[in-house]
Amino acid sequence: MADEATRKAVSEIPLLKTNAGPRDKELWVQRLKEEYLALIKYVENNKNADNDWFRLESNKEGTRSIPVTYPATAPEVAIPELDGKTAKMYRGGKICLTDHFKPLWARNVPKFGLAHLMALGLGPWLAVEIPELIAKGLIQHKEQQSS
Repeated sequence: MADEATRKAVSEIPLLKTNAGPRDKELWVQRLKEEYLALIKYVENNKNADNDWFRLESNKEGTRSIPVTYPATAPEVAIPELDGKTAKMYRGGKICLTDHFKPLWARNVPKFGLAHLMALGLGPWLAVEIPELIAKGLIQHKEQQSS
């Protein structure tokens, strides 16, 4: 169950309507517009809450890191810099979302998009894993690395 802050953040992300993936040409353009609007709203809300914590990049088609079966299949999230540092990660730095996030995603297709993946998948994973990795001395803040 998500905490109150997470529920509030997710409730402010627009739900998507178009059930289309990269193979659906014209419908994909509509889905992509909805994705961008949801991401922009999520980023704006995070900035207003002084919680600006991620950067995303896209290719021209909006398909970078998107499975061809999207949105039926949730995208994978990879953090190559953390590969091999936690058991909750697969080869190549892909984070484990199988137990908690993917069933939630499956129940909410096509309403969930990338902003929901960030808010309900990556964000909670980082909140649990990063403090543990720091406590174990496996990672440290960039400012501490240079000293």
